Amino acid sequence: MNKLREIECFIAVAELGSFVKAADALGISKAAVSRTVLDLEARLGSRLMQRTTRRLSLTEAGTLYLERCKQIVAALEEADDLLLAGAANPTGLLRINAPHTFGVLHLAPLWPVFMERHPGVALDITLSDRIVDIIDEGFDMAIRIARLSDSTLVHRKLATTKLLVCAAPAYLEKHGTPSHPYELAQHHTISYSYNASKDDWQFNGPEGTVSVKINSRIHVNNGDSCVAAALGGAGITRQPTFMIDQYLRSGQLVPILPDYTAPDLGIYAVYPSRSHLPPKVRAMLDFLSEAFRQVHWND
Repeated sequence: MNKLREIECFIAVAELGSFVKAADALGISKAAVSRTVLDLEARLGSRLMQRTTRRLSLTEAGTLYLERCKQIVAALEEADDLLLAGAANPTGLLRINAPHTFGVLHLAPLWPVFMERHPGVALDITLSDRIVDIIDEGFDMAIRIARLSDSTLVHRKLATTKLLVCAAPAYLEKHGTPSHPYELAQHHTISYSYNASKDDWQFNGPEGTVSVKINSRIHVNNGDSCVAAALGGAGITRQPTFMIDQYLRSGQLVPILPDYTAPDLGIYAVYPSRSHLPPKVRAMLDFLSEAFRQVHWND
């Protein structure tokens, strides 16, 4: 027998003073209520009620037990109210993992706005380009920049970013501007170590899909460092537009191979499960979806 059901029946009988009234209030038969209370007394090894044909009264043990049971039910109701209130007013610590550069450039400016909207939520942000296991490492959510079309992760797409091949004008003046992806093999290139395709750069061009194996002189596990090296004239790099947009607009980096494009990358919020999504996670998902509804870096 469910202990909560026993407590529910006992409280109803004690407060209403009748098995019949308790049965009506609970929507079950009088026999079921009576049997439940008898089973409770048998399990406890103590008589809780004195029953006569005319009246029903609590024993001393029953009075003490009723007081404790009512405290338990009140605590359960308080727990329900806490979660229901949290749905409207999210609370608690929200742990988020995000790529370093994207986190600095495009997420950090958003945190004050989110905190003002949801004062009950505290943020614990970890910036790392390493792909973390959000469950094993205890994150509520992570931001991923990748192609997740076949991913088993639960995710919501926030935006897209293009991948562009670019270099500083000084490098191109000294080494020339490649007109075909195959020419990249003869150039100095700067590679992002966590790139899923490693040193195989794929393009869609006039003749279809083109794949070229580059021989990078610099491998870096941080996109900012790749961009900095390219700005300094060290070679050609391929980076997402959310990172290099400002340098393309200023002319510090020049896009090359305009007829050959790489597949776009999605920017996703990933999280462990859709079921019973905590209000704090749902609030952040909705907030980020709104914030990235329109982005400027692909213009």
